[in-house]
Amino acid sequence: MAVSQESCSIARSLEVLGERWTFLVLRESASGTTRFADFRAALGVAPDVLSDRLATLVSAGVLEKRPYQEPGARVRDSYHLTPAGEELRVVLGALQQWGDAHRPYEPGPTILRRARHTGRPLHVAFVDDEGHEVALDDVTFERTAAIPSARASPAPRRPRRTGPSRGRGRGRGSRAAARACPAPRSGPPPSRG
Repeated sequence: MAVSQESCSIARSLEVLGERWTFLVLRESASGTTRFADFRAALGVAPDVLSDRLATLVSAGVLEKRPYQEPGARVRDSYHLTPAGEELRVVLGALQQWGDAHRPYEPGPTILRRARHTGRPLHVAFVDDEGHEVALDDVTFERTAAIPSARASPAPRRPRRTGPSRGRGRGRGSRAAARACPAPRSGPPPSRG
């Protein structure tokens, strides 16, 4: 697994997970899909794209290859979640929960998250070190001493364009924006009122 020089953990994660097909491959893998042909059939993805996504996930330690051979066929690789890949179930659950709430499918959710042993419904949330759920408005992201000092300074501003905007460049992230972590709040949350 290559070590990234990127200081932001979100940007480092997106180096591996930032492509649309990656999460769909992970969704299928979490559902038990392990073979290339089965991923292709489930996703309808081009073979070169699937090969690239699988290679990225294997090199990042999210999936591992295991050889298998069916009678009369050549040896092929199957792909299985590693412990790091299993931990991404939380991220998949959070994306699903957000999508169900903010981008709903008219007939309703296609998958429900449930506890295996009790069958009780689950939701993804922040949990403190004592196991208590924390409300979103009580969550802060605090900078640490590990953040590079260059990030503490505001980035130089680009000159504003004059004239009517045609929307060019809007909605497209720059490399700098992709590497930057959000400016976290520090201290207590702002008061409401």
